[in-house]
Amino acid sequence: MNSRLLEPVRLGALELPNRVVMAPLTRCRADNPEFAPTESTARYYAQRASAGLIVSEATIVSAQGRGYPYTPGIWSDAQVTGWRGVTDAVHAAGGRIVCQLWHCGRLSLTEFHDGELPVAPSAVNAEWKMFSAQGLKTTPTPHALSREEIAAIVADFGRAARNAVLAGFDGVEIHSSNGYLIHQFFSPLANRRDDEYGGSHANRARFFFEVLDAVAAEWSPSRIGFRLNPMMNRFHGMRVDEDTLPMFEYVVRRANAHELAYLHLTEPYLPNQLDGAVGAIDDVTRHFRDIATMAIVTNGGFDQARAEAALAAGICDAVAFGRPYISNPDLVERFRAGAPLNEWDADTFYQGGDRGYIDYPTLGG
Repeated sequence: MNSRLLEPVRLGALELPNRVVMAPLTRCRADNPEFAPTESTARYYAQRASAGLIVSEATIVSAQGRGYPYTPGIWSDAQVTGWRGVTDAVHAAGGRIVCQLWHCGRLSLTEFHDGELPVAPSAVNAEWKMFSAQGLKTTPTPHALSREEIAAIVADFGRAARNAVLAGFDGVEIHSSNGYLIHQFFSPLANRRDDEYGGSHANRARFFFEVLDAVAAEWSPSRIGFRLNPMMNRFHGMRVDEDTLPMFEYVVRRANAHELAYLHLTEPYLPNQLDGAVGAIDDVTRHFRDIATMAIVTNGGFDQARAEAALAAGICDAVAFGRPYISNPDLVERFRAGAPLNEWDADTFYQGGDRGYIDYPTLGG
Protein backbone atom coordinates (compact mmCIF):
# COMPACT_ATOMS: atom_id res chain seq x y z
CA MET A 1 0.00 0.00 0.00
CA ASN A 2 1.27 3.47 -0.87
CA SER A 3 1.83 5.63 2.20
CA ARG A 4 1.50 9.39 2.04
CA LEU A 5 2.90 9.52 5.56
CA LEU A 6 6.22 8.12 4.37
CA GLU A 7 6.57 10.45 1.38
CA PRO A 8 8.96 13.44 1.42
CA VAL A 9 7.59 16.92 1.98
CA ARG A 10 8.88 20.49 2.11
CA LEU A 11 7.92 22.83 4.94
CA GLY A 12 9.32 26.19 3.94
CA ALA A 13 13.08 25.67 3.72
CA LEU A 14 12.86 22.37 5.65
CA GLU A 15 13.20 19.35 3.34
CA LEU A 16 11.79 16.31 5.13
CA PRO A 17 12.20 12.67 4.05
CA ASN A 18 8.77 11.78 5.44
CA ARG A 19 5.69 13.49 6.90
CA VAL A 20 6.04 12.02 10.39
CA VAL A 21 6.80 14.79 12.91
CA MET A 22 7.86 14.20 16.48
CA ALA A 23 5.67 16.53 18.54
CA PRO A 24 7.18 18.66 21.33
CA LEU A 25 7.12 16.56 24.49
CA THR A 26 7.98 17.93 27.92
CA ARG A 27 10.02 15.28 29.75
CA CYS A 28 11.55 17.19 32.72
CA ARG A 29 15.00 15.62 32.36
CA ALA A 30 17.16 18.78 32.70
CA ASP A 31 17.80 17.94 36.36
CA ASN A 32 20.92 20.04 36.78
CA PRO A 33 21.57 23.56 38.13
CA GLU A 34 21.95 24.94 34.58
CA PHE A 35 18.63 23.49 33.31
CA ALA A 36 20.67 22.27 30.34
CA PRO A 37 20.17 19.22 28.11
CA THR A 38 22.34 16.24 29.07
CA GLU A 39 24.02 13.33 27.28
CA SER A 40 20.84 11.33 27.86
CA THR A 41 18.86 14.11 26.15
CA ALA A 42 21.12 13.83 23.12
CA ARG A 43 20.66 10.06 23.04
CA TYR A 44 16.86 10.39 23.42
CA TYR A 45 16.53 12.69 20.40
CA ALA A 46 19.09 10.81 18.27
CA GLN A 47 17.11 7.59 18.80
CA ARG A 48 14.15 9.35 17.13
CA ALA A 49 16.07 10.96 14.26
CA SER A 50 14.24 8.99 11.56
CA ALA A 51 11.29 11.36 12.07
CA GLY A 52 10.82 13.71 9.14
CA LEU A 53 11.18 16.50 11.68
CA ILE A 54 11.71 16.64 15.44
CA VAL A 55 10.17 19.56 17.30
CA SER A 56 12.11 19.83 20.55
CA GLU A 57 10.43 19.81 23.91
CA ALA A 58 9.23 23.29 24.85
CA THR A 59 12.37 25.25 25.71
CA ILE A 60 12.32 28.22 28.07
CA VAL A 61 13.52 31.55 26.64
CA SER A 62 14.46 33.04 30.03
CA ALA A 63 14.51 32.20 33.72
CA GLN A 64 11.33 34.26 34.04
CA GLY A 65 9.58 31.93 31.59
CA ARG A 66 9.87 28.80 33.76
CA GLY A 67 6.73 26.98 34.82
CA TYR A 68 7.79 23.38 35.46
CA PRO A 69 10.65 21.63 37.25
CA TYR A 70 13.65 20.47 35.22
CA THR A 71 12.60 21.85 31.84
CA PRO A 72 15.54 22.99 29.70
CA GLY A 73 16.23 26.56 28.65
CA ILE A 74 18.10 28.27 25.86
CA TRP A 75 19.12 31.55 27.49
CA SER A 76 22.59 30.61 28.80
CA ASP A 77 25.90 29.43 27.36
CA ALA A 78 25.61 26.13 29.25
CA GLN A 79 22.20 25.49 27.72
CA VAL A 80 23.44 26.32 24.23
CA THR A 81 26.31 23.86 24.73
CA GLY A 82 23.89 21.19 25.91
CA TRP A 83 21.60 21.72 22.93
CA ARG A 84 24.60 21.64 20.57
CA GLY A 85 25.24 18.11 21.82
CA VAL A 86 21.63 17.24 20.98
CA THR A 87 21.59 18.74 17.48
CA ASP A 88 24.97 17.21 16.63
CA ALA A 89 23.66 13.78 17.65
CA VAL A 90 20.44 14.20 15.66
CA HIS A 91 22.29 15.38 12.56
CA ALA A 92 24.82 12.55 12.83
CA ALA A 93 21.85 10.16 12.78
CA GLY A 94 20.44 11.86 9.67
CA GLY A 95 17.68 13.86 11.37
CA ARG A 96 16.35 17.42 11.46
CA ILE A 97 15.33 19.28 14.63
CA VAL A 98 13.76 22.65 15.40
CA CYS A 99 13.66 24.33 18.81
CA GLN A 100 10.28 25.20 20.31
CA LEU A 101 10.58 28.56 22.11
CA TRP A 102 8.46 28.86 25.28
CA HIS A 103 7.40 31.25 28.02
CA CYS A 104 4.86 29.89 30.52
CA GLY A 105 3.55 33.25 31.70
CA ARG A 106 0.93 32.86 34.45
CA LEU A 107 1.09 29.04 34.33
CA SER A 108 3.85 28.99 36.90
CA LEU A 109 4.61 29.12 40.62
CA THR A 110 6.57 31.51 42.81
CA GLU A 111 9.07 28.76 43.67
CA PHE A 112 10.42 28.93 40.12
CA HIS A 113 11.08 32.67 40.48
CA ASP A 114 12.82 33.07 43.85
CA GLY A 115 9.51 33.93 45.47
CA GLU A 116 8.50 36.50 42.85
CA LEU A 117 5.17 36.24 41.05
CA PRO A 118 4.93 34.80 37.53
CA VAL A 119 3.92 37.28 34.84
CA ALA A 120 0.96 37.64 32.50
CA PRO A 121 -0.83 40.21 30.33
CA SER A 122 -3.13 40.99 33.29
CA ALA A 123 -3.34 40.08 36.96
CA VAL A 124 -5.83 37.26 36.41
CA ASN A 125 -5.24 33.89 38.08
CA ALA A 126 -5.54 30.80 35.86
CA GLU A 127 -6.64 28.86 38.98
CA TRP A 128 -4.72 25.84 37.71
CA LYS A 129 -2.64 23.23 39.50
CA MET A 130 0.98 23.11 38.27
CA PHE A 131 3.71 20.53 38.85
CA SER A 132 6.33 21.34 41.47
CA ALA A 133 9.04 19.37 43.23
CA GLN A 134 6.56 18.94 46.12
CA GLY A 135 3.58 17.91 43.99
CA LEU A 136 0.73 19.88 42.45
CA LYS A 137 0.22 23.48 43.59
CA THR A 138 -2.35 26.10 42.56
CA THR A 139 -1.12 29.06 40.54
CA PRO A 140 -0.91 32.47 42.23
CA THR A 141 -2.38 35.66 40.79
CA PRO A 142 0.33 36.85 38.37
CA HIS A 143 2.03 40.20 37.99
CA ALA A 144 0.60 42.25 35.10
CA LEU A 145 3.35 43.11 32.64
CA SER A 146 4.26 46.73 31.93
CA ARG A 147 5.05 47.84 28.38
CA GLU A 148 8.74 47.84 29.26
CA GLU A 149 8.52 44.31 30.62
CA ILE A 150 6.73 43.15 27.47
CA ALA A 151 9.53 44.62 25.35
CA ALA A 152 12.09 42.76 27.49
CA ILE A 153 10.31 39.43 26.89
CA VAL A 154 10.21 40.09 23.15
CA ALA A 155 13.97 40.61 23.36
CA ASP A 156 14.26 37.32 25.30
CA PHE A 157 12.60 35.49 22.41
CA GLY A 158 15.02 37.15 20.01
CA ARG A 159 18.01 36.10 22.12
CA ALA A 160 16.64 32.55 22.36
CA ALA A 161 16.27 32.42 18.58
CA ARG A 162 19.86 33.60 18.18
CA ASN A 163 21.00 30.95 20.66
CA ALA A 164 19.11 28.31 18.66
CA VAL A 165 21.29 29.26 15.68
CA LEU A 166 24.42 28.83 17.82
CA ALA A 167 23.10 25.50 19.11
CA GLY A 168 22.81 24.13 15.58
CA PHE A 169 19.06 23.78 15.22
CA ASP A 170 17.48 23.64 11.75
CA GLY A 171 14.78 26.15 12.67
CA VAL A 172 12.50 27.26 15.49
CA GLU A 173 8.86 26.91 16.44
CA ILE A 174 7.15 29.66 18.45
CA HIS A 175 5.00 28.14 21.20
CA SER A 176 1.92 30.35 20.97
CA SER A 177 -0.40 27.67 22.28
CA ASN A 178 -1.79 25.67 25.20
CA GLY A 179 -2.55 28.53 27.55
CA TYR A 180 1.03 29.81 27.86
CA LEU A 181 2.10 33.45 27.61
CA ILE A 182 1.40 34.20 23.94
CA HIS A 183 -1.94 32.36 24.13
CA GLN A 184 -2.69 34.39 27.26
CA PHE A 185 -2.34 37.59 25.23
CA PHE A 186 -4.79 36.19 22.66
CA SER A 187 -7.47 35.37 25.26
CA PRO A 188 -9.74 37.97 26.90
CA LEU A 189 -9.91 35.61 29.89
CA ALA A 190 -6.25 36.32 30.62
CA ASN A 191 -5.81 39.64 28.79
CA ARG A 192 -7.93 42.45 30.21
CA ARG A 193 -5.62 45.26 29.16
CA ASP A 194 -6.95 48.57 27.90
CA ASP A 195 -3.73 49.62 26.11
CA GLU A 196 -2.32 48.66 22.70
CA TYR A 197 -1.93 45.01 23.84
CA GLY A 198 -5.59 44.45 24.75
CA GLY A 199 -9.08 44.69 23.37
CA SER A 200 -9.17 44.24 19.58
CA HIS A 201 -7.87 41.26 17.66
CA ALA A 202 -4.97 43.36 16.36
CA ASN A 203 -4.04 44.49 19.85
CA ARG A 204 -4.24 41.03 21.42
CA ALA A 205 -2.11 39.67 18.55
CA ARG A 206 0.46 42.47 18.87
CA PHE A 207 2.74 40.61 21.30
CA PHE A 208 2.85 37.51 19.08
CA PHE A 209 3.82 39.51 16.00
CA GLU A 210 6.45 41.43 17.94
CA VAL A 211 7.90 38.09 19.03
CA LEU A 212 7.72 36.82 15.45
CA ASP A 213 9.60 39.87 14.19
CA ALA A 214 12.29 39.39 16.85
CA VAL A 215 12.70 35.72 15.92
CA ALA A 216 12.71 36.53 12.18
CA ALA A 217 15.61 38.92 12.78
CA GLU A 218 17.67 35.79 13.61
CA TRP A 219 16.11 33.17 11.30
CA SER A 220 14.73 33.15 7.79
CA PRO A 221 10.92 33.05 8.07
CA SER A 222 11.07 29.88 5.95
CA ARG A 223 12.63 28.16 9.00
CA ILE A 224 10.09 29.43 11.53
CA GLY A 225 6.92 27.60 12.52
CA PHE A 226 4.33 28.45 15.14
CA ARG A 227 1.88 26.41 17.15
CA LEU A 228 -1.77 27.15 17.91
CA ASN A 229 -4.41 25.26 19.88
CA PRO A 230 -7.58 27.26 19.11
CA MET A 231 -10.03 24.84 20.71
CA MET A 232 -8.29 24.42 24.07
CA ASN A 233 -11.24 24.56 26.47
CA ARG A 234 -11.53 24.23 30.24
CA PHE A 235 -7.80 23.53 30.47
CA HIS A 236 -4.90 25.73 31.65
CA GLY A 237 -7.42 28.45 32.45
CA MET A 238 -8.64 28.80 28.84
CA ARG A 239 -12.18 28.64 27.45
CA VAL A 240 -13.60 28.72 23.94
CA ASP A 241 -16.26 31.36 23.24
CA GLU A 242 -17.82 33.05 20.22
CA ASP A 243 -14.75 35.28 19.73
CA THR A 244 -12.14 32.50 19.93
CA LEU A 245 -12.31 31.30 16.33
CA PRO A 246 -12.34 34.82 14.80
CA MET A 247 -9.31 35.70 16.93
CA PHE A 248 -7.29 32.76 15.67
CA GLU A 249 -8.46 33.33 12.11
CA TYR A 250 -7.09 36.86 12.38
CA VAL A 251 -3.72 35.56 13.62
CA VAL A 252 -3.38 33.00 10.82
CA ARG A 253 -4.44 35.39 8.04
CA ARG A 254 -1.95 37.98 9.22
CA ALA A 255 0.79 35.36 9.63
CA ASN A 256 0.30 34.35 5.98
CA ALA A 257 2.14 37.50 4.92
CA HIS A 258 5.30 36.35 6.70
CA GLU A 259 5.84 33.27 4.47
CA LEU A 260 6.60 31.00 7.42
CA ALA A 261 7.65 27.36 7.24
CA TYR A 262 4.51 25.91 8.81
CA LEU A 263 1.55 26.26 11.13
CA HIS A 264 1.34 23.55 13.79
CA LEU A 265 -2.28 22.96 14.87
CA THR A 266 -3.74 20.88 17.70
CA GLU A 267 -7.07 19.09 17.25
CA PRO A 268 -9.49 18.60 20.15
CA TYR A 269 -8.78 15.15 21.56
CA LEU A 270 -9.77 15.15 25.25
CA PRO A 271 -13.12 13.56 26.21
CA ASN A 272 -15.97 16.11 26.17
CA GLN A 273 -13.43 18.87 25.56
CA LEU A 274 -15.84 21.17 23.73
CA ASP A 275 -19.03 20.46 25.68
CA GLY A 276 -20.93 23.71 26.14
CA ALA A 277 -18.39 25.80 24.21
CA VAL A 278 -20.14 28.43 22.07
CA GLY A 279 -18.54 28.87 18.65
CA ALA A 280 -16.44 25.70 18.88
CA ILE A 281 -15.41 23.56 15.91
CA ASP A 282 -14.28 19.95 16.08
CA ASP A 283 -12.17 19.85 12.89
CA VAL A 284 -9.54 22.53 13.42
CA THR A 285 -7.11 21.53 10.69
CA ARG A 286 -9.73 21.31 7.94
CA HIS A 287 -11.04 24.75 8.93
CA PHE A 288 -7.65 26.46 8.86
CA ARG A 289 -6.54 24.68 5.67
CA ASP A 290 -8.82 27.10 3.82
CA ILE A 291 -7.24 30.09 5.57
CA ALA A 292 -3.52 29.34 5.90
CA THR A 293 -1.18 29.68 2.94
CA MET A 294 1.78 28.04 4.72
CA ALA A 295 2.21 24.31 5.21
CA ILE A 296 0.21 22.75 8.04
CA VAL A 297 1.31 20.17 10.61
CA THR A 298 -1.59 18.66 12.54
CA ASN A 299 -1.48 17.04 15.97
CA GLY A 300 -3.90 15.52 18.43
CA GLY A 301 -4.25 11.83 19.18
CA PHE A 302 -3.53 10.59 15.65
CA ASP A 303 -2.72 6.99 14.85
CA GLN A 304 -1.26 5.83 11.54
CA ALA A 305 -4.61 5.28 9.83
CA ARG A 306 -6.05 8.67 10.83
CA ALA A 307 -2.82 10.37 9.76
CA GLU A 308 -2.95 8.73 6.32
CA ALA A 309 -6.59 9.79 5.95
CA ALA A 310 -5.83 13.40 6.86
CA LEU A 311 -2.99 13.54 4.35
CA ALA A 312 -5.09 11.89 1.64
CA ALA A 313 -7.82 14.48 2.24
CA GLY A 314 -5.28 17.24 1.69
CA ILE A 315 -6.04 19.04 4.96
CA CYS A 316 -2.43 18.92 6.19
CA ASP A 317 1.11 18.42 4.94
CA ALA A 318 2.51 16.43 7.89
CA VAL A 319 1.25 14.84 11.12
CA ALA A 320 2.85 15.18 14.56
CA PHE A 321 2.82 12.27 17.00
CA GLY A 322 3.34 12.73 20.73
CA ARG A 323 3.00 9.82 23.13
CA PRO A 324 3.69 7.18 20.45
CA TYR A 325 7.13 8.80 20.07
CA ILE A 326 7.84 8.48 23.78
CA SER A 327 7.64 4.70 23.62
CA ASN A 328 8.61 4.10 19.98
CA PRO A 329 11.91 5.74 19.02
CA ASP A 330 11.66 3.95 15.67
CA LEU A 331 8.08 5.03 14.97
CA VAL A 332 8.76 5.64 11.27
CA GLU A 333 10.21 2.15 10.84
CA ARG A 334 7.24 0.62 12.66
CA PHE A 335 4.82 2.50 10.38
CA ARG A 336 6.76 1.29 7.34
CA ALA A 337 6.74 -2.33 8.53
CA GLY A 338 3.17 -2.30 9.84
CA ALA A 339 4.63 -3.41 13.17
CA PRO A 340 2.85 -3.08 16.52
CA LEU A 341 3.76 -0.17 18.78
CA ASN A 342 5.26 -0.32 22.25
CA GLU A 343 2.96 0.77 25.07
CA TRP A 344 4.08 3.89 26.91
CA ASP A 345 4.57 4.09 30.67
CA ALA A 346 2.84 7.29 31.83
CA ASP A 347 4.48 7.01 35.26
CA THR A 348 7.85 7.83 33.66
CA PHE A 349 6.75 10.79 31.52
CA TYR A 350 8.05 13.43 33.95
CA GLN A 351 9.80 11.55 36.75
CA GLY A 352 13.39 12.15 35.60
CA GLY A 353 16.12 9.59 34.99
CA ASP A 354 16.74 7.29 32.04
CA ARG A 355 13.99 4.75 32.73
CA GLY A 356 11.10 5.37 30.35
CA TYR A 357 13.29 7.84 28.48
CA ILE A 358 16.04 6.13 26.48
CA ASP A 359 15.31 2.46 27.19
CA TYR A 360 12.29 1.65 24.98
CA PRO A 361 13.11 -1.18 22.55
CA THR A 362 13.30 -0.81 18.78
CA LEU A 363 12.37 -3.43 16.18
CA GLY A 364 16.05 -4.34 15.96
CA GLY A 365 16.27 -4.85 19.69
